[in-house]
Amino acid sequence: MSILLVDIGNTRVKWARQTHGRLGRQRAAVHSGWAGDDFARHVIGKTPGRLERIVVVSVAGARVDRGFAAAARRTVRIEPEFFSSKRRAHGVTTLYAEPWRLGADRMVAAIGARHLAGGRAVCVIDVGTALTLDLVDVRGRHRGGAIVPGPSLMMSSLLTKTDGILRRAGGGGTARSLFARSTRAAIELGARYAVAAVVDRAVEEARRTLGRAPLVLLTGGAAPTIRSLVRSAHTVVPDLVLQGLAVIASDPRKPS
Repeated sequence: MSILLVDIGNTRVKWARQTHGRLGRQRAAVHSGWAGDDFARHVIGKTPGRLERIVVVSVAGARVDRGFAAAARRTVRIEPEFFSSKRRAHGVTTLYAEPWRLGADRMVAAIGARHLAGGRAVCVIDVGTALTLDLVDVRGRHRGGAIVPGPSLMMSSLLTKTDGILRRAGGGGTARSLFARSTRAAIELGARYAVAAVVDRAVEEARRTLGRAPLVLLTGGAAPTIRSLVRSAHTVVPDLVLQGLAVIASDPRKPS
């Protein structure tokens, strides 16, 4: 059986093929401004061989989801199966007061992390447009999480919501520490250090909550920009959401 797994985020789309239970290499692209034909050409049409299913998690909104679904029906005659958050799914139970309000990508990442953790508690750190931090205990309970602007969003807010910083942010310059010598580098380093500090504080809070240190999994497109600044022991899993989708796709029950 060959299944196309697709993670449509706020900025990027990531995908991989699962064949006979084995997950292939993750691919990714920025999907801003894409229509259905772009998904057909760059994602659905880039997977050679016959597909039997397409399993999707998306936080990109109804318009993008409709365009993707229409492209899948038109290109390969398959109705995509979109995962949505629920109270219990594939070994994870969320303690969110209203489970549907938990981002579906966060639930899928928690499922993937639970599968990889081998019975350990796990803290999932996803660094993208937004930074999301989620904690899953040894019983598979999603204890909740936090959402913070990611590095690029922090930078964008300073460049678009201020005048003085914007006027001084031209030019380049690099820095090896937090104390940069150009405004542009100060913005970039400040955002990265801020995100890394939140990650370390979250891991410490998780340790206090659980009574022991959790496994920490770092994922997301912007993870490479902060990994060297994170002091907590962690493992980078670039395709964590796709690994969660692989767990979901392997279940005989269709995702919903």
